[in-house]
Amino acid sequence: MVEVTLWGSLSAMAEGKAKLDIEAKNIGELLRKLAQRYPGIEPLVENGIAVAIDGVIYRDTWSKELPEDSEIFLMPRLAGG
Repeated sequence: MVEVTLWGSLSAMAEGKAKLDIEAKNIGELLRKLAQRYPGIEPLVENGIAVAIDGVIYRDTWSKELPEDSEIFLMPRLAGG
């Protein structure tokens, strides 16, 4: 079980919850379970989510394992140039 902090519009799509406990072994499983639990998040997942684990941002490394005692943040990807 890992504790995940949701930022910005992700929190709004999760019934206003900023922190969630989710049973997941890696980033990909975390995102799948999150989208199953809160279907409104799925479009944001498909558009891209940045995952920060202990201050390191992962954007496409969905096989990265989630250590239980880690600080995990999910953020919508920023667009722009």
